[in-house]
Amino acid sequence: MTQPLTFYTHPMSRGRTVRWMLEECGATYETVVLDYGTSMKADAYLAINPMGKVPALRHGDTVVTEQAAICAYLADLFPEKKLAPAPGSAARGAYYRWLFFAAAPMEAAFMGKSLGLLAPPDKATQVGYGSYDQVMDTLEIALTQARPYLCGDQFSAADLYLVAALAFGFRTGSIEKRPAFERYVQPILEREARVRAMAIDDELMKTIAP
Repeated sequence: MTQPLTFYTHPMSRGRTVRWMLEECGATYETVVLDYGTSMKADAYLAINPMGKVPALRHGDTVVTEQAAICAYLADLFPEKKLAPAPGSAARGAYYRWLFFAAAPMEAAFMGKSLGLLAPPDKATQVGYGSYDQVMDTLEIALTQARPYLCGDQFSAADLYLVAALAFGFRTGSIEKRPAFERYVQPILEREARVRAMAIDDELMKTIAP
């Protein structure tokens, strides 16, 4: 890989998930820390991500935003790390399924719960997640069957993304700590790349003005 990677983030953001993915990939990258009220809304960054939010990744002239998309992009950019199953394989289907399940219905459900904005039962058919309980029950079935990962024996970006979301939900109380969830999450949280990524962002937190 000859084109440089630039990672736009804030240590108190979803950028922590992408940092973990970059560390799993063993990537060499530049980190640009942005402030929520100023540089994240400045014209220079809005030209990269008009949403004015982080994370974002620039690879040469290519810009990728959204956590799940960045994780999937990096998995393909570093195929030697085997963070995504082979294209066309049955495991690749499971990989896409659960990566985007976590990014869409799952996040909508637990963030809705956290904010008190879940759809009422009579509107459940109009939202992608249906109901919070339905999402969590579906996830419990998947994790009960995990062997030990979503794609079988192979840890993937889907596991990374899902565990990052579950850990956040545990901390905020927006995801209940079901036994199947905790059994799946704990060993993954102890991965060296995750510990390293957390240490980097924790150190960055010390440089951020209160």
